[in-house]
Amino acid sequence: MVVEAAQPIKIGYSDWPGWVAWQVAIEKGWFKEAGVDVKFEWFDYAASMTAFSAGKIDAVTVTNGDALVTAAGGAKNVMIIVTDYSNGNDMIVGKPGIKSLKDLKGKKVGLEIGLVEHLLLLNGLEKAGLNEADVSIVNTPTNETPQALASGSLAAIGAWQPNSGEAMKRVPGAKPIYTSADEPGLIYDVLTVNPVSLSTRRADWEKIVKVWGKVVTYINDPKTQPDAVKIMAGRVGLKPAAYLPFLKGTRLLTLEEGKQVMVKADGFKSLYGSTKIVDDFNVKYGIYKKPQDLDKAIDTSLVNK
Repeated sequence: MVVEAAQPIKIGYSDWPGWVAWQVAIEKGWFKEAGVDVKFEWFDYAASMTAFSAGKIDAVTVTNGDALVTAAGGAKNVMIIVTDYSNGNDMIVGKPGIKSLKDLKGKKVGLEIGLVEHLLLLNGLEKAGLNEADVSIVNTPTNETPQALASGSLAAIGAWQPNSGEAMKRVPGAKPIYTSADEPGLIYDVLTVNPVSLSTRRADWEKIVKVWGKVVTYINDPKTQPDAVKIMAGRVGLKPAAYLPFLKGTRLLTLEEGKQVMVKADGFKSLYGSTKIVDDFNVKYGIYKKPQDLDKAIDTSLVNK
């Protein structure tokens, strides 16, 4: 009797520093060393979620909010690692003359409605004593925000790097007026897995979680960081010097830090608290109809092990 070898675990990843970080493990051969057969597949962000929803991959790297959107669309998934939180790479960029969120009153802001930049803007407006009715939101695909700001019809845009940086390059004098560094934990980035894959190949997923710990150590260590940045920059076709600032806008989390975030609590310091806020936002804006079951959406056991 021939026993079929298990298929490699397939993970979809895309262009965000907390996910490009996996490239270090891929190029260093750390999965093989750990005794796990993993195949990483590179996608545009939206396409990675589509591939996961279609069952073409076992896991995908997404924001915690988009993990909920994917589940609400029928592709159940469970978040097992918090890779990082956005620490400035997500931003509201104002054109010259717009110095703060208060200056946006009565003006147009271009961003993708229902995505995380929309939540970032609402969070900032609330702190500035304004609300959504005080601005006019123009639904703009994130990758088109640089052109949109340059067209002159908008006072500001919401986008993440590299789009936010590109917008500032195209419009000299444009600058960030509110960023994810102003609300750490508003945007957590995760590795989320098909529950069937997680239950049938648990030992493999445990090994993958351990490799993540090794990746963060290598990137954070001043001695090995230049090599790590070179690998990451190479994946996205940039020079290391151009890539380094993106890394600074992303707060990578060690397994120990991830464990501390994956505790049940209210507010942005907890993955549960942050995900509850996003869930409420998604229901309010009709991204899906019913709140998601957060206990089924997050599994802390692999990180805690």
